[in-house]
Amino acid sequence: QASDDAMMQLFKILKDRGSISEQEYASLTVLANKDKKKEVQVIESVVAQKTTPEPELSEFEERLEKDESLLASIDERLLDVDDILDDTAAAVDKALEGKWYEHLDIGGYTQFRYHRLMDDEGVLLNHPADRSINENEGFLIRRGRFKISGDLTDHLYLYSQFDYAASVFGSGGTSGLQSRDLYGDISVDTNHVYRFRVGQSKVPFGFVNLQSSQNRAPFERPDALNSAVEGERDIGAYFMYTPVEIRKRFKELVKTGLKGSGDYGMLTVGAYNGQGLNRSDLNDSPHVVARASYPFKFANGQFFEASVQAYKGTFVPTATAIRVNRTTTVTPTFDLGGVDDTRVGVSAVLYPQPFGIEAEWNWGEGPELSSNFRTIEAASLNGGYVMANCKLDDGELFPFVRWNYYDGNRKFATNAPATKVNEIDIGMEWSPWKEVELSLMYTHTAERTNTAVPNYQIDAAGADRIGFQVQWNY
Repeated sequence: QASDDAMMQLFKILKDRGSISEQEYASLTVLANKDKKKEVQVIESVVAQKTTPEPELSEFEERLEKDESLLASIDERLLDVDDILDDTAAAVDKALEGKWYEHLDIGGYTQFRYHRLMDDEGVLLNHPADRSINENEGFLIRRGRFKISGDLTDHLYLYSQFDYAASVFGSGGTSGLQSRDLYGDISVDTNHVYRFRVGQSKVPFGFVNLQSSQNRAPFERPDALNSAVEGERDIGAYFMYTPVEIRKRFKELVKTGLKGSGDYGMLTVGAYNGQGLNRSDLNDSPHVVARASYPFKFANGQFFEASVQAYKGTFVPTATAIRVNRTTTVTPTFDLGGVDDTRVGVSAVLYPQPFGIEAEWNWGEGPELSSNFRTIEAASLNGGYVMANCKLDDGELFPFVRWNYYDGNRKFATNAPATKVNEIDIGMEWSPWKEVELSLMYTHTAERTNTAVPNYQIDAAGADRIGFQVQWNY
């Protein structure tokens, strides 16, 4: 729409060379003039000067016609390609019909760990979740996870996970192959909004319990939450409700490296045996659990997740004889039907974008050994953790500091001893590549009860340790 002399001269040259017709030249000239009166004069002048008839098709129109013909030919070929692709897709679907195993994905991760105790107090340190914290322990494969999962149909999702480095229950700490998860998600609708989870899976209590160890930055889960369900898993059945948009958010929090927990339902209710991972029910009285969690996404892209959860049941502890002194041995007694086991917890996670805060706390009561070692009865408990973290260098660096506190009991340990934990963790995770993560963590233990050796004393006050871990993902 330029009206300068250069543009007008270009139009004239194009007309003189036959690249555009007289009519096209007139139209272009009209567009180039903003003065309406001059537009009329130009058109009249062109019409008056025209003495030869215009050819039926100009060179420009002929080229255009050829191009249109070529495009039509290409469209026909694309239609043929679409037909071929449709036929191929139909053939593939037919070939895979009934072969559910073709829909499965294989993956996992391995954690290679080493701990070094930094003082004499650390010699007596007992951490129930980490065998590498031991003066006699060298290198350790803490986790060797191998998982198979996939949507077999629109209504059935399968998840199976095994650990090749699990501590075998009752074997004195030796490692072996252990089933961690084996469940099916049965969806009522194809969008997986309403689904039932049946089998052995994580119990929906606590954000950090549901967060995979593959994603968690600190080496182990805090005692206050993990003591509710050691091993995080049990056999049970749950109903989960997650709208499509919320389901996408849960997935995004994991895929973008923000260390989310995954989709365990926006609203979840269910029941489970209550005796722990790979253990049978002992009282035919399942625990019941309920959880609500909502991941908010603000206008600036910041995520914040808030959760509340609770469970109730009766737990059957394990009791053995305790030597009180040189001449006296007692075996704790308890209600064979189980001891009351109830908790309620809250969670709040401001995801690191780049700075974040993660905090959880729970209260309740559970089986606890009495001070005279003669009975195991329900006693109050409380504890939690607060962690500040940061996601730097596009997620390659992940520094954190965490305070871990618990004053309660360890129901899964023999005799369900009372326990107290007060620790500070400072560490950093570095991911030079997506498939490799290197972690370094220092821990100062102000208090930690040794729940493995009677008389269950706080033997590691003031202990310091440093740990190193290599994780590879596949």
